[in-house]
Amino acid sequence: MGSLAEERWMRRFRDDDGCATKLVCFPHAGGWASAYGGWSARLPSDVGVLAVRYPGREDRLGDPFPAGLEALADEVAEALDGLSRHRLVLFGHSMGASVAHEVAVRLHELGRPPAALCVSGRRPPQLLAGRRRLSGTDEEIVEGLVRFDESRAAVFAEPELREVLMPAIRADYRMVDAYDGGDRPRLDCPVYGYTGADDCEVTPEQMRGWADVTKGAFRLLVLPGGHFYLRAEEPAVLAGLRDVLRPVRNLVENA
Repeated sequence: MGSLAEERWMRRFRDDDGCATKLVCFPHAGGWASAYGGWSARLPSDVGVLAVRYPGREDRLGDPFPAGLEALADEVAEALDGLSRHRLVLFGHSMGASVAHEVAVRLHELGRPPAALCVSGRRPPQLLAGRRRLSGTDEEIVEGLVRFDESRAAVFAEPELREVLMPAIRADYRMVDAYDGGDRPRLDCPVYGYTGADDCEVTPEQMRGWADVTKGAFRLLVLPGGHFYLRAEEPAVLAGLRDVLRPVRNLVENA
């Protein structure tokens, strides 16, 4: 059992005493921790798989939303304090990539950097200028979401479900729109990028800009699909993560 902050912010899909390496996953805007629930079965058994539980959804439905993306990163970094004695690999998709990067910067400044940062479907902080703003009316937001992912149309067609989902989506979109990024202290850990070849939110060339956030190695994997490519391409994403995790696990075994 971790601290109260850790228990509030982290959902554990696998995290036993044998998991010296831990993969911490950050959902996209409007996303839920449960989206990563199936990953533990397809990753090595000695890797803990956790996901960040953003406020205002699932079993944190009544919790207040953070004041901004950097405030969110502050709280998550604090919640990870007790886990930082382990080797942490951070993975974030879309908004989650920005949050994961901000958390990595904070852990680095505390002298407890992650072993690796994995970013998916999101421009790096220095290239956020000129991006499309997400906020709008509920109808405009839903239209944009369905355009990204047609499978969600049925969910938003249900008035009761829509009423439950929209506050978290609106809050996340406000955070994303208000976050201007900019230069951040460079990390020492390797950074791994993942993106869909046809993502209208970020090009592969923009994803290569993540190389500038680290003094370490950078690698980019471009897969078929749009912004939510990682659903159809989940096997390839997890194969890439197994490659990322292998040297980290080897360091643990040889320590």
